[in-house]
Amino acid sequence: MPRTTRIYCVSTLYGAATLAAALDSDCFEDEDRSLLLVFNNSATPETTVPVDEMPGFEPLRDHFDEVLSWNEAIRPFHPGAWTPRQDDIPLFERYLRLLWGLGDDRVELVVESIQVAPALTVAQLFTDAPVHVYADGLMSYGPTRNKIDPLVGTRVRRLLHLDLVPDLTPRLLTEFDVPAELVPTEAFLKVMGELTSSVRDLPVLPENSALLLGQYLSALGILSPEEEEGLHVRMMRGAVERGHRSIVFKPHPTAPARYSRALETEAGKLGVDLTVLDMPVLAEVLFEQSPPALVVGCFSTALFTASAFYGLPVARIGTAPLLGGLTPYQNSNRVPVVLADALLPDLERGKGEKTLPASTLDGLLDTLSYTMQPQIYPSLRAAAERHLSEHLSVRTKRYFRRKRLTALGLPGGLPERLAFIPRNSTARRVVRRARALRRAVQR
Repeated sequence: MPRTTRIYCVSTLYGAATLAAALDSDCFEDEDRSLLLVFNNSATPETTVPVDEMPGFEPLRDHFDEVLSWNEAIRPFHPGAWTPRQDDIPLFERYLRLLWGLGDDRVELVVESIQVAPALTVAQLFTDAPVHVYADGLMSYGPTRNKIDPLVGTRVRRLLHLDLVPDLTPRLLTEFDVPAELVPTEAFLKVMGELTSSVRDLPVLPENSALLLGQYLSALGILSPEEEEGLHVRMMRGAVERGHRSIVFKPHPTAPARYSRALETEAGKLGVDLTVLDMPVLAEVLFEQSPPALVVGCFSTALFTASAFYGLPVARIGTAPLLGGLTPYQNSNRVPVVLADALLPDLERGKGEKTLPASTLDGLLDTLSYTMQPQIYPSLRAAAERHLSEHLSVRTKRYFRRKRLTALGLPGGLPERLAFIPRNSTARRVVRRARALRRAVQR
């Protein structure tokens, strides 16, 4: 009987903590050997700190027999871009078995973001390995972003996730009937406590401080650098308006230094104390050591851990215009933005806009899943029609584009009697001529 080696793949410290909590909770059967495979997916991995070198990682190391680097294994290729040719897969599997001393071991994989490289690449290389997927954030509540090859999807046994939105079940991989399984919150908090105790030289936050969470959205193409700087300034102003005179900014580890300088200038104008945390630590470490009086962000997962796990006051900002600018409509960040907009209070509007009732969330997620990926989730059409008929309002219209609803023939799109226009060749020709005439006149 060959021994079983389980390979746990991580790209973030948050994901590594989630895996450690799952292991402590006996979510996995015993294996003969456990390997932690670290991905560094940043745009320039050579200049950023990998997970296993970040402050707080040491207590997590003990959960695994060995720590390996995917970047080293495939150097000089980038983890997010490299995939092997189909004919080369047996060759690369043999190479990895030799490199990592796997021999003829029975391999199991535990991965995040199974839809894309590098997790998808690893799953394709070990063609017979059972796969367990774990959620590193809010995206698991939404649909699978790409159609996955059944040779991979049918090997997925379950989806492990934290209870970030209580009583809400993730939609990720439901097209393969993959069951969702909770990682106990108590185990995650225990791991975070151990992680926090191991971090050295962490500054204590001032009393009654507001913690601003940077996400580096411009790197994802969601905002321009100037728009993101403006968003941080709005975070500070909103926190000051709520009475906070001590502001703490936690930038994304790969964000440019000028983001901090823009806030320093604004802090001088407002006469408030600003602390910029340069250490690449998890926000949850700050929640553990010196809980802030308010946590502010756009759609960061840390907003939900702060609220659901630590009972801290939170506020979101900038979600409404972001929903209009997310492209394409299928952008996998849409569901995290919608959840933040629907469930968290608005920093700038105060009590002017109510959060959505919990009873409508399942219908909302079904509708988002269908409108984002109708070819993957055709069975959700009836649920989408029902939800839009009953719950589409001024408050929720920004979650769906009218053009998308019209194309799918759903409630909220153009009236049925006008729906022929986009498909009518004569109407399109008239519109093109009108636009050409208008451009000619403007010249």
